[in-house]
Amino acid sequence: MRAVIYARYSSDLQRDASVEDQVRLCRELIEREGWTTDATYADRGQSGASTLRAGYQKLLEDARAGRFDVVVAEALDRLSRDQEDVAGLYKRLQFAGVQLVTISEGRINELHVGLKGTMNALFLKDLAAKTHRGLRGRVEQGKSGGGNAYGYEVVRGFAGDGSAITGERTVNAAEAEVVRRIFREFDAGQSPRTIALGLNRDGLKGPRGRTWGPSTLYGNRQRGTGILNNELYIGRLLWNRQRFLKDPSTGRRIARSNELEQWVIEAVPHLRIIDDELWSRVKDRQQRHNLLITPAAGRLKPELARRPTYLLSGLLKCGQCGGGFSKISKDHYGCSHARDRGTCTNRLIIRRDLLEQKVLDGLKEQLMAPELVAGFVAEYHRECNRLIAATDQRLRAETDELAKVEKQINALVDAIKDGLRSAAMSTELERLEKRKVALHDVLVNHRPTPPRLHPRLADVYKAKVADLHAALNEPAIRTEAAEILRTLIEAVRLVPEDGHLAIELEGDLAAILTLGRGHDPRRLAELAQMQKAPLISGASSSASDPVLQGTMVAGTGFEPVTFRL
Repeated sequence: MRAVIYARYSSDLQRDASVEDQVRLCRELIEREGWTTDATYADRGQSGASTLRAGYQKLLEDARAGRFDVVVAEALDRLSRDQEDVAGLYKRLQFAGVQLVTISEGRINELHVGLKGTMNALFLKDLAAKTHRGLRGRVEQGKSGGGNAYGYEVVRGFAGDGSAITGERTVNAAEAEVVRRIFREFDAGQSPRTIALGLNRDGLKGPRGRTWGPSTLYGNRQRGTGILNNELYIGRLLWNRQRFLKDPSTGRRIARSNELEQWVIEAVPHLRIIDDELWSRVKDRQQRHNLLITPAAGRLKPELARRPTYLLSGLLKCGQCGGGFSKISKDHYGCSHARDRGTCTNRLIIRRDLLEQKVLDGLKEQLMAPELVAGFVAEYHRECNRLIAATDQRLRAETDELAKVEKQINALVDAIKDGLRSAAMSTELERLEKRKVALHDVLVNHRPTPPRLHPRLADVYKAKVADLHAALNEPAIRTEAAEILRTLIEAVRLVPEDGHLAIELEGDLAAILTLGRGHDPRRLAELAQMQKAPLISGASSSASDPVLQGTMVAGTGFEPVTFRL
C-alpha cells in the first residue's frame, strides 16, 4: 500500500511545529500497518473552511493520477471542516480507489463523513458565535473590535492583575492632522484623486505605510469604508455594520450589510478628530455627488459627476432652443442641438475665454455697489467674532480638562503613597503627566488675542474684487472659489441677437448683480432666496425693467431673476 500524509494547522493556532507533530504521528501509523510512504502534503496557517489550499489541491490532483493508495491524516478536520467539502473529498478519493485513514477516527466510511462533517460545521459556527460575542463586549466598552484605523495607534500595557490591555487606542497627532487635511480639501471642492496626488507628492504615507489612492479616501459610503466615511473621526464607534460570508465556489469572503438594529454604536469622544460642522459639510457634498451619478431612473451616469473642466462647464444653455452649449473646438462653444441634431438654427459661436471674461467683468463691476461693500465688512466682523467665540470655547474645554487631569494625577499619587502600586498605574500616571504638559503648553502659548480689524477694510474688498479673475485662477483656491461661484449660477443663456450672442445669467448671482444696479435690496433678497419656483426661460425684457425679469405669480411668490450682461 502506497501511503501519503496530509497535515495542516489553522491560522488560529499559529504554531508551525504542529505540522511536524502530525507528520510524526502519521508515520508511526504507517509503519505499524506495514505501508510505504514517500510524499507529504501540508498547508501551513490555512483555515479548514476552504479548499483553496495548495497542499490540498495537489493531494486531489495526485489521487486522480493514481500515485498512491491511501491518505493518512491526524483527524478528518485536518482535511476540511466543511460538510460539503468532506463529502466531496470522500467521493473523489473513492472514485480514484484511494482509502482515507485518520489516527483519531480510523478508516473513514460514510458514517464518519456524515457525523464528523456535521460536528466540524457546528464547531465552526460555535467558534464564530463565541468570537462575535467576545468582540461585542469589547466594543461596548469603547474598545476596538479588531484592527486599527488610520489616525490612531494601539495602546499597549498591563492591567493591575498583570494581564495585557487589549483594544485601547489613542489619537496619533501626525496622522490626525493628515485626516483633517483630507476633510478640509474635500470640503473645499477637491476630488479624492487630487487630494491623493497631493498627499503622495508631499511624501505622506497612507494606511499601513502605503501610498494614497482615491479609493482609500472615498471608499464605500454605504459600508462606512474609506477615510471620508469613518465615523470614528467624530467620536462614534460603529461595529457590526456588515458581516462576511465565504463564497462556496471561490472561497472568497463577501461582505453583506447587516440590519440597522444589529449595529453596535458607542460614543468615544476621546477619539474625535473631525468636528461635526466639517463632517456635515463633507456628507452633504457626498450626497450631492451621489445624486448626480445616480438619477431617479436608476441609470448610472458617472460622466455627470465629473469635475467641470472650465468655470462655466455644464451651465451654458442656448437661448433659442434651450439645449446645451458645449465645446465644438478647442476654444469655442456652440449649440449642441444645432450641430448634432439640426433642430436649432442658432449657429453662432463664442470663445470660452471671452465668455468667462464677460461674466467676471460684469460681476466685478456690480460687486462694487456700496450695499455689497457694507455687507462684506459686516460679514467679516461676524466671522471674526465667531472665531473668537470658538477659540474661547476650546480654551475653556482645555482648562477644564487640565483641572481634571491634575485631579487624576493627585489621586494616583495618593494611592501609590498608600502602598498601591502596579504596572497599569505607572503607565496611566505617565500618560496623564504627558497630557498635562501638552495642555499646559497649549494654554500658555495660545492665549486668545482680539482680531486686528483692517482700517481700510472696504479698500481691501475692492482690491480683491478687482483681481477676481486672477484669484479664480490661483492654484491654492481655484477649485474652491470656482465651485462657490458655480453654486450661485443656475444657468448661462446665450441668446442670438443681431448676429451676436447676448449673455444672460440666472440664479442667485443674477440677484446679486441686479442689486448693484440699484434695485430695491429687500425685493432682490426675497427673489434670491426663492428656490421652489421654476426658472423662467424667456429672453425678452419688460419695458419697465430691462434687467430684472422676475414676475409675481399668485401662490408661488417671486421667481428667480435673470440678469443680462
